[in-house]
Amino acid sequence: MQQRPSSSPGRVPVPEAKRGGAAPRPVRRGPIPKRHGFHPAPFPGLGGVGSSTTRAGGGPPPVPTSCSAPAAVTLCRSPWLPPLSAAQVSKKLVNSVASCADDALAGLVACNPGIRLLQGHRVALRADLEGIRGRVALLSGGGSGHEPAHAGYIGKGMLTGVVAGAVFASPAVGSILAAIRAVTRAGAAGTLLIVKNYTGDRLNFGLALERARAEGAAVQMVVVGDDSAFAAPKKAGRRGLCGTVLVHKVAGALAEAGASLNEIVKTVSAAAKAMGTLGLSLSPCSVPGSKPTFQLAHDEMELGLGIHGEAGVRRMKVVSADEAVETMLTHMTDPSNASRLPLSPGSSVVLVVNNLGGLSYLELGIVAGAAVRSLESRGVHVARALVGSFMTALEMAGVSLTLMLVDEELLRLIDAKTTAMAWPNLAAAPAMSRREEVPAPKEEAETVQPATGTGPGGQRAQLVLERVCSTLLALEDELDELDRAAGDGDCGHTHARAARGTEEPLQVTGPCWTRCAPPARSCKACAPPEPTRCRCWPPPCRARRPRRRPPGTWKLAPAEPVTSARPSCCSRTPGRWRRRPCCGPCWRGCKAERRPIPPPPPRQPLLCPPALGVAGDQTALPAHPQ
Repeated sequence: MQQRPSSSPGRVPVPEAKRGGAAPRPVRRGPIPKRHGFHPAPFPGLGGVGSSTTRAGGGPPPVPTSCSAPAAVTLCRSPWLPPLSAAQVSKKLVNSVASCADDALAGLVACNPGIRLLQGHRVALRADLEGIRGRVALLSGGGSGHEPAHAGYIGKGMLTGVVAGAVFASPAVGSILAAIRAVTRAGAAGTLLIVKNYTGDRLNFGLALERARAEGAAVQMVVVGDDSAFAAPKKAGRRGLCGTVLVHKVAGALAEAGASLNEIVKTVSAAAKAMGTLGLSLSPCSVPGSKPTFQLAHDEMELGLGIHGEAGVRRMKVVSADEAVETMLTHMTDPSNASRLPLSPGSSVVLVVNNLGGLSYLELGIVAGAAVRSLESRGVHVARALVGSFMTALEMAGVSLTLMLVDEELLRLIDAKTTAMAWPNLAAAPAMSRREEVPAPKEEAETVQPATGTGPGGQRAQLVLERVCSTLLALEDELDELDRAAGDGDCGHTHARAARGTEEPLQVTGPCWTRCAPPARSCKACAPPEPTRCRCWPPPCRARRPRRRPPGTWKLAPAEPVTSARPSCCSRTPGRWRRRPCCGPCWRGCKAERRPIPPPPPRQPLLCPPALGVAGDQTALPAHPQ
């Protein structure tokens, strides 16, 4: 038995038959022992590669009676293997480990009247098989755990049927042969098997193909390998990833149009060669009843991994979405990459942004926008963009990007109508990062905002707001923690966002008394340790107000009673001073507009009125420059 060489340091090669027929997979913690649950099938006869006890009909074996307990407590495993503890496995919402693939397929059929199960087999077919009479039937399949692939693409204009295996395990040869017989007896003009390039899938579908041909059926097979991860060619070839879904669509449109089997094979084979996919993962996935397939540090992401958790090309630190997308596209189009996609300026592509299972749609939208912008910067025309979950890897938090070079004919096949439930309602229009915005409605009458108070009351209000904002920012984590016990845990975050929004205008205007020319522009308080005449002076506190005066040039306001009901900032009351508005821009201004300080103007004596000081006090104050 051949072994696949390790693709990165610290990975030990494992036999090709591991993982139930998935592509040869170098793992991260050495060969996976069978006690970890990665043997071809949970029980003998599930149809994994190398299984010699497959049922005569090719379907799944009966579930043992000892597997009725929840998977999170007592795992359904082979009787000769010790059970795993609940702390060793990930939580799954399943009835039992052995029946999860059958239950998932049954649930899909129950909710979709256009799909039927083939009795005795894990096979789903179109309910209207009479509609394929005289046309080519399309069959695909593989291991479960990639939903909505592949059963979600059954329908008019796409697949005729799907053969499913256990989680991450190839389907049984008997079930594949039963599906071929069913569509042949329904009057199909031929059968095309669309298979992802994994060892177990190629082996089992190939065996079924040979047996069907021996019975006189017209059957052909197309193997899809669209992985663009590895720089050097691999013996097993490129892995089959999300690009297989585009092959389903192209082949389905041709079959619905009445194309012959040879025509479909020729077109689909050419389209598969002009396609590339690259994945990026933030977390591992875990087969029900087993440990996670690999481990990633909290600050790491892995580039180029497969849809079963197969090893990628390298690990790197977590970066922003824009940087991650740029790294992916650069790797996919690198001339030194043996599996690269020949992308040149002026090319037209179909972009698929695929959720690997656990990524939020908020993140998916960010990645999609970054991908469109990055392709446009390279001069590539994004003719169509598909965003969503098309081929997943259980709960893996990650994304894959698929690019298919298209012409007008391929684009017409992509746009063809289909009744498959998992294919999006795609608009026949290109993707663009910049679209014309809808103009906002204008207000009928402008609302005049009242002027901000600049007196001592306004200053006190500003100090209160600053204190409230700083307190809310300091308590953000504590408020979030309290809210997690009763709500969604975002109370502190929400209040902190409001505090930051309130602080912005306070930081822009600062504690200035006046507005500087040009009009409606406020000075920014730079608050030096020692007050100077080139800075705006904040009002002193009430306790010290009678004992100090702001430096600079000042002018006294007209007399005003101290007991005035609405005292203004120009009051003659000691301590209530107002700086005279500047005739031009501030000498210093904001940090972005600082100017050299001009020499001070000549001073002219100005006698202080007796009301402000002791009788007879003739203290001279500097005059304001005119």
